[in-house]
Amino acid sequence: MELFNGTTVQEFILLGFRVGQQGRLLLLIFITAVYTLTLAENFIIIMLVTQDARLSHLPMYILLSNFSWLEMCYVSSTVPRMLFDLSFPGGAISFHACFFQFYIFFSLGTTECLFLSAMALDRYLAICRPLHYPRIMSQDNCYALVAACWIVGFLWYLAPVFLISRLSFCGGNTLDHFVCDSGQLLALACPPLGYLPLFCYTITSSMILVTFLFIVISYVGIVVTLVKTSGQNTGIKGFSTVSSHLAVVTLFYGSVATMYIGHSGESHSEKSKVMTLFYTAVAPLLNPLIYCLRNDQVKQAFVRFLRKKRLN
Repeated sequence: MELFNGTTVQEFILLGFRVGQQGRLLLLIFITAVYTLTLAENFIIIMLVTQDARLSHLPMYILLSNFSWLEMCYVSSTVPRMLFDLSFPGGAISFHACFFQFYIFFSLGTTECLFLSAMALDRYLAICRPLHYPRIMSQDNCYALVAACWIVGFLWYLAPVFLISRLSFCGGNTLDHFVCDSGQLLALACPPLGYLPLFCYTITSSMILVTFLFIVISYVGIVVTLVKTSGQNTGIKGFSTVSSHLAVVTLFYGSVATMYIGHSGESHSEKSKVMTLFYTAVAPLLNPLIYCLRNDQVKQAFVRFLRKKRLN
């Protein structure tokens, strides 16, 4: 926490987007709308799944409701602070608040990788191993899988956050971003950093690559199975579900891989900020729409919910 001149870093300045007053106002309106809609969409999914007896016990929807809760937490880890900085440019964030946001932001991102893998596994078992699916993906096993995703997600990045927080900072306290990012924090740290940048890069990229590879293998198996049953109704329905899942995976992994694998975790340009904004704010808005617009069971659950409210 100490600078080379003996003073202590007690806070950081998040520069955010370098736009004029009109640009900040437009961004403020846009991000507020996106944040509000994201919370509303994901809350509706959680409510439908938990209150509908036909969905609440199914592994696919247990995973989906937890994924929706994850998306609400994920977008809330950065957007409220972003809105504050757009309203009051140049605001400071305390050292501890910065590292808390850093930890929560990366832990939730890691948990999202794991949940996307779990959802791919669920679809693989349902389509490729239908006879064994009820036993393997029982309700108890599904909740155990959900718990594992949350626990591993929040343990995975604990060591990098702790090690970076123990560094001394010689490069000032200004972060050219709207979130407390590992690349920006390492850029301010006093050399020598040793193997810490490589360690952080390895921790991040290995999670992205391993989970993405698992998802790709799962969906290759699914597509092969669906091609064999493409003349049946189950095959057509399966293709519809898979296409929705693949769209969500492409949105998330495409933007995250560009940021943290292509640039070794460093983000200095306005382009990288836009990319970060996309996967932290816009993707959580699109994911519920992608998952549910083509999902007949969710539509029917929504109709049943409206009818119940109308009768009451």
